[in-house]
Amino acid sequence: MPGGFKQAIVVRRDLRMGKGKLAAQVAHAAVSAAEEARERFPGWWSEWMREGQKKVVLRVEGEEELLRIYEESRRRGLPTALVRDMGLTQLPPGTATCAGIGPAPEPDVDGLVGRLKLL
Repeated sequence: MPGGFKQAIVVRRDLRMGKGKLAAQVAHAAVSAAEEARERFPGWWSEWMREGQKKVVLRVEGEEELLRIYEESRRRGLPTALVRDMGLTQLPPGTATCAGIGPAPEPDVDGLVGRLKLL
């Protein structure tokens, strides 16, 4: 496929998570979205794996923007995962921290999150 496949992880900047917490939340989003892709779109997942698992980590300013992107991704039928924290360390239980989108065709991912800045 021209452009290949890509995964985007969208993170809330307003939470100011510590580096370890941030890394764990991003990992949760990446794995969960990839698992959904593997189940629903095995061809996309296989190509993404073959291509080297391209991904990008992007930022949004707050929960409203994160949820809007998550819902739009679902509406477009892309593999998507929303991460809500368990509340064991830095954040209250149920805090939406980030979303994983894809792996999916790169133009589809970029069409949704291409305007966002890198974290």
